Amino acid sequence: MQAGARALVLDQEFDSGNLYALRAAVQAHAVQAGLSEDRTSEVVLAVHELAANAIAHGAGHGRLRMWDLSGALSCEIADAGTPGTTDSPEMADPWPAADGHGLWLVRQVADHMDVRSGPRGTRAVVTFALPVGK
Repeated sequence: MQAGARALVLDQEFDSGNLYALRAAVQAHAVQAGLSEDRTSEVVLAVHELAANAIAHGAGHGRLRMWDLSGALSCEIADAGTPGTTDSPEMADPWPAADGHGLWLVRQVADHMDVRSGPRGTRAVVTFALPVGK
């Protein structure tokens, strides 16, 4: 793969009824990308926490897209926003950390995390470094 190239390896919609399938797909793709068992567990944990937040605090469903970047695995979790809030120009912390420690935990295991919210929903991106030589 050329430097800076992005290969989409997973594109999956989710809701509360299929989080198990989402976790299984993430695990399979993280292993295929060359991550260790421990690191794969961290990717699965991070994606699960972000997807659960999208379900609980968003529209009740979302979408995961995962890319194999040169040297990193990137996961984007997005929701369409909470019904009835799309007219608001800004959303005040749609995935509050006060309910638990999910976002804190994700920040601890991911190499990079970015969360952005707006009238169209919330988008979180977490990145995990791949082993050298992958």
